[in-house]
Amino acid sequence: MQRIQYPLLVENTLTRVIEAGSGPAVVFIHGLGARCDRWGGTVERIGAAGYRAVTFDLPGHGLAAKGEGGPGDVPGLARYLLALLDLLEIEQAVLVGTSLGGHIAAYAATLAPDRVGGVVMVGALGIAPLSKEAALGIQRSVKATSKAEIEGKLKFVIADPALVTSALINEEWRINNSPGANQSFVRMGNYVVDGLENDYVGEQLAALYPPEKLLLIWGAVDQAVPVSVGEQCQALLGGPELLLIDGAAHAPYFEKPDAFDPPLLAFLTQVAG
Repeated sequence: MQRIQYPLLVENTLTRVIEAGSGPAVVFIHGLGARCDRWGGTVERIGAAGYRAVTFDLPGHGLAAKGEGGPGDVPGLARYLLALLDLLEIEQAVLVGTSLGGHIAAYAATLAPDRVGGVVMVGALGIAPLSKEAALGIQRSVKATSKAEIEGKLKFVIADPALVTSALINEEWRINNSPGANQSFVRMGNYVVDGLENDYVGEQLAALYPPEKLLLIWGAVDQAVPVSVGEQCQALLGGPELLLIDGAAHAPYFEKPDAFDPPLLAFLTQVAG
């Protein structure tokens, strides 16, 4: 399944969209400091399975507009996501978010439950409380953009060092040092420390969605957001399935697609047809 990509102006902030396929919509949201092409292989495979699979760069990330403009917190990014759905004429979608993207997906679901048929949270933030120490660690990490620091970050979130190629490091370094990127990352890092705790969404999500409409997926060796956080999320959300991907860290969809895709497709069949 061939994917396409194109620029799109959403709420006066330019982003990049990647999509493939047709059918019920599935929208993938990346995490803090990442970008949408990390989902590229997933989009192609899910598109080939009979879905309209879509992903996009969050403002301040990837090839999207960077700097002081655009949303810089989870509520704003959730509204940006819903505005993107409007422009793409997607009436209802399943949302799949990783790390901070899981928080954004969950928050968007609480804003517009009639438009979100289910939520998949992958190593997600924003459901269970984050310790101050962990928040400060994320803030430091997102501000670190030298080539050596980027290599270290990639090896921290990806379990198999063979996947952290020199090409990936160079691409990440160039994108995350492009004009305005530092401003965006400082802004978001400060939000994680000073504002994220005001926007936790676990209780609201649990009140709106039964467990069978939710799915938690975690890398079994995730150090960035450990499995213990996934277990807390499972308890807060009333007991949805928590699937652990062996040998994967913080990006199981990228690291272990053969283990990630089948349970995702089974969930999509259940909630989206």
